[in-house]
Amino acid sequence: MASLYFTYSAMNAGKSTSLLQVAYNYEERDQQVLLLTPALDTRMGEGKIHSRLGLTRSAETFTEKTDLYRLIADKLAHQVVDCVLLDEAQFLTPEQVWQLAQAVDSLHTPVMCYGIRTDAFGNAFPGSATLLAIADKLNEIKTICFCGRKATMVYRSGPDGKAITGGEQISIGGNDRYVSCCRKHWVEALKQAGVDQQTFPLIES
Repeated sequence: MASLYFTYSAMNAGKSTSLLQVAYNYEERDQQVLLLTPALDTRMGEGKIHSRLGLTRSAETFTEKTDLYRLIADKLAHQVVDCVLLDEAQFLTPEQVWQLAQAVDSLHTPVMCYGIRTDAFGNAFPGSATLLAIADKLNEIKTICFCGRKATMVYRSGPDGKAITGGEQISIGGNDRYVSCCRKHWVEALKQAGVDQQTFPLIES
């Protein structure tokens, strides 16, 4: 029975590494995968899924305008696709998440999405929120804060190393711009950057 999967974590937890391992596992058994990645992420070149371990694979790109159900259906009309693997799922629109669900339910093709839940300001990405709501199976990949607790948040840092407290939700970057941390240290980082303490009234510093 095909399912819609969402594997999530804070940044730098190994999501892309896990995706590429799953792709390898399928192909080792002579099964075919369709790799998808958002067109806006060109850090390693257009249409590339890259892990921090140095693994890189080519992938088809999509934009917020892409009908992902139609893309998958068109592929299946011409070739075998045993599984769809989608990186940076936080950049999906809610409508695209439902298109992926339709591909699972109507085309009987498993879809595995990998992404982060929340942005640098503590807000859910719309695509991730929809996946958390409707995915058949959820899986968390854990990483740690510098204090040793589980990292669940991420903040965007400026040239001075302090957290940036405003801006666009989507801003592509890696270790040079983002820091994964626990909720406590995320709050502390934003307070140090000048966010009013009343924004977090229930959290002790």
